[in-house]
Amino acid sequence: MAVHESRTGIPTHYAREGPPHPETLVDFRIALHSIDRSGLERALYDVSVPGSPLYGKHLSTEVVKSYTSASPHSLAAVIEWLAEYGITDVQLESTVHDYLTFSAPVHTANDLFDTDFHSFVHIPSGKRAIRTLQYSIPRDLASHINVIHPTTSFDLAKPLSISVSYGKRSSESSIVNSSCADTITPQCLQDLYDIPATPATQLSNRIAVPGMIEYWAQYADLEAFLERLRPDMPSNTTFSVEAIDGGTNPQGPEYAGYEANLDIQYTVGMATGVNTTFISIGPNNTDGAAIGFLDIVEYLYNMTDPPQVMSMSYGYEEWWLTPSQAQQICDVYMALGARGVSLIFGSGDGGVSGAERNDTCTEFLPAFPGGCPYITSVGGTYSINPELSTNFSSGGFSGYFARPSYQEQAVAPFLENLGDTYSGLFNASGRGFPDIAAQSHNVEIITGGETVYINGTSCSGPIFASMVALVNDRLIAAGKPVLGFLNPFLYNNTQIFTDITAGLPNAGCKCGTGGFNATTGWDPITGLGTPNFLKMLEAAGL
Repeated sequence: MAVHESRTGIPTHYAREGPPHPETLVDFRIALHSIDRSGLERALYDVSVPGSPLYGKHLSTEVVKSYTSASPHSLAAVIEWLAEYGITDVQLESTVHDYLTFSAPVHTANDLFDTDFHSFVHIPSGKRAIRTLQYSIPRDLASHINVIHPTTSFDLAKPLSISVSYGKRSSESSIVNSSCADTITPQCLQDLYDIPATPATQLSNRIAVPGMIEYWAQYADLEAFLERLRPDMPSNTTFSVEAIDGGTNPQGPEYAGYEANLDIQYTVGMATGVNTTFISIGPNNTDGAAIGFLDIVEYLYNMTDPPQVMSMSYGYEEWWLTPSQAQQICDVYMALGARGVSLIFGSGDGGVSGAERNDTCTEFLPAFPGGCPYITSVGGTYSINPELSTNFSSGGFSGYFARPSYQEQAVAPFLENLGDTYSGLFNASGRGFPDIAAQSHNVEIITGGETVYINGTSCSGPIFASMVALVNDRLIAAGKPVLGFLNPFLYNNTQIFTDITAGLPNAGCKCGTGGFNATTGWDPITGLGTPNFLKMLEAAGL
C-alpha cells in the first residue's frame, strides 16, 4: 500500500468528533485516470492556439470521451481490488470521466484504504461528515485511480465575497464622464470598453450563468434594471432557467440574491440580445467537496450544443481541495474548452489571501479555480482615466498547477522585475492569474427592488463574458468558429488590452507585505489589462 492523498490538518471551521459507528455506510466515488489526458490537452491547444491548422475545429463529445475514458484494464484492476474486500455491488458512472461508485461500512473502508475514518463537524452549520486525513491504495493501482471521495476533501460552499452598499441614483442621464469613476453602469462600460449596444442576431449564441447557494435571479429586478439603465432595450427581455442538483429559482423580494442578480443583469444587460440561461445549482451535489463545480460543467459538457460562454462568480481557496481533486475539476474544464466553451471566472476578492479576505494567512493563498490553466480568470479595476487596480482583486500563482506555455512570455518579465521580493510566499513556477481585468467597484444593480452598488470580481467576470459572447455572435454570423478556450487567443493578442500600471496592491495575509502591484505588462492583480471590444473583433478577424 502507498499513501495516495493526505492533508496536514483539519480545515478551518471543522472539528474532529471521533470515530463513527463501524457499521455506518458510506457512499464512495472513485475517479479513474483518463486513458489519454495528455492527448486531450494537445487537442485543446490545437483548436485554441491562433494560427494552428486546427484552430476553431472544436471537438465533439464522442472525440473528447475517447481521451477521457478509463482503460478497460483500469476498470478491471480496481473492481478486482474492491472484490477482495467483499465489495461487489459496484456501478460504473460515465460522464466526462469514468467513476466507480459503491457503498461500504466504515470498518471495511478503514481496511480498504488502510486508514481510520472519523466524524467531523462543520462548526458554523453543525453539518457532519465522515472523512480521513490520509488514505492509501495498492501501489499498482496508483496509475489507475485519480481521486476517491469522500476521503480527505471537506465540503465547503461559499461564493466569492462581494461587498454591498445602498444608495440612490441621480436623475441625470447615464453618460460616461467623471461620474463613472464613482458608479459603474452599462453605459459606462459601453463607453469604456467600446461595447456595442446593437443587439446580437444569432439564435444559437448563448451564455450560461450558474447560480449557487440559494442565490436566485429575479425577473422583476432585471426588468427594473433594464428600464433604468438600458432604456434602449425592451424591458421585458428576460432569461431562461435550468436547474441541476435540486436547484430552484423562486421569485419575490425575499428571494433576491445579490450575486445572481448581478450576474444576470450584467449579461442580459450587456450582451444585448444574446440568449442567457440561469442555471440554478441546488444542494444535492453528486461531486462531494467540489460542491457543484464538477456537476455544472459536466451538465454543460453532456449537452449536444452547450452554451458557448459560461460566466461563473464563485470560488474558494485552492488549498481547500486536494491536488488530485483540483486536477479532476480542472480537467473537466479542459474537456469543455475542447468542445468550444469559454469558461470565465472572477478571480476572487481576497487579494493575495485567496477567494476572500484572510488576514491570518502567513503565505500567499491562490484562489480556485483561478489557478486552473484552462479557464479565464478576471481581476478587478476601479476608476477611469486611468483605470486602477483594486486592493481586493485576487491574484498570484497556483500552488498546484504549473505555468502554461501560453503565458510564459507575459509572466516572465513580471517575475524578473519582482526579483526576490516575497520570496518563499508564493510558487514562482505556478500558473499566474488573473488573465485580464475589468471594472469591479460600485457596479450598480437592482435587487429586491432597491438600488445596490456591488464591489467584487463577481462584477468583472460577467462584464467580460458579455464581450466574448458579442464577439462570438459576429463570428457565428460570419460563418466562423467561436472563440472557445480563450487564453491562447488573449496572450497572443495583447494589443486587445489597456495595460493597468497603477492603483492599489492586492493586499492580504499576515505577511508584513502589501501584496502585488499593478505594473507595465502582465501582473497578478490585473493580468494583461482591460479589454477593448473593437480590438477583440479585429484580433478575431472581423
